[in-house]
Amino acid sequence: MNLDLNLTDLSGTFSVLDVTAALSLAFVLSCSIAWVYRMTHRNVSYSQSYVQTLIVLGMIITLIMLVVGSNIARAFALVGALSVVRFRNAIKETRDVGFIFLVMGIGMACGTRFYLLAVIADVTILLATVLMHRFNWFHLDVQRQIVKVQVPADGEDHAPAVEDVLVRHTDEFELVSTESIRGGSLLELFYTARLKRGVKPGDLIAALRGLNAGQRVSVLTGYDQTDM
Repeated sequence: MNLDLNLTDLSGTFSVLDVTAALSLAFVLSCSIAWVYRMTHRNVSYSQSYVQTLIVLGMIITLIMLVVGSNIARAFALVGALSVVRFRNAIKETRDVGFIFLVMGIGMACGTRFYLLAVIADVTILLATVLMHRFNWFHLDVQRQIVKVQVPADGEDHAPAVEDVLVRHTDEFELVSTESIRGGSLLELFYTARLKRGVKPGDLIAALRGLNAGQRVSVLTGYDQTDM
């Protein structure tokens, strides 16, 4: 009994060896992407499951490209099937989106059997990522703060008094937003600021608490950017 090891779809014929080669290369290249992501990650939001998902995603995209081939009807059917999937986990960093697109691109190249393109693109993009990490390209060495001040909503304008304190303690500041909280009894003022040299966040907090009737004051500190 002869066993036919050819898999046929509407776009042509490819052997089990083709499938194995495509999936294996996608696995290897996705692993290299995952290792570079792990090596260049700096913040505290590292997720092992996300890194493992990068590898699985690269192989899944390869499989999808093998299944779809050049069949338009099959491609639309696949889009309809995947439209029911809902992703509820928020992406914490913009670079995470870049790595997702990278493994998708590599998976598409492997699935369409552009193996040399997949290897060259993987090496080139990962090399650029490592260089940017190693030499800290485009780093903005500026420490910025988000200042949140709660003041009574008693009809009096407390912003000038708050800004007088900010003038004494910061090199620059800007009002970002004003929000009503606690049923309208308080206003919360949001400022971005850069503290003067030698001024500590505690000094600014102490100065602000002296004029907001003991309400809450907080200073969030971060390099490059601070999320509110």
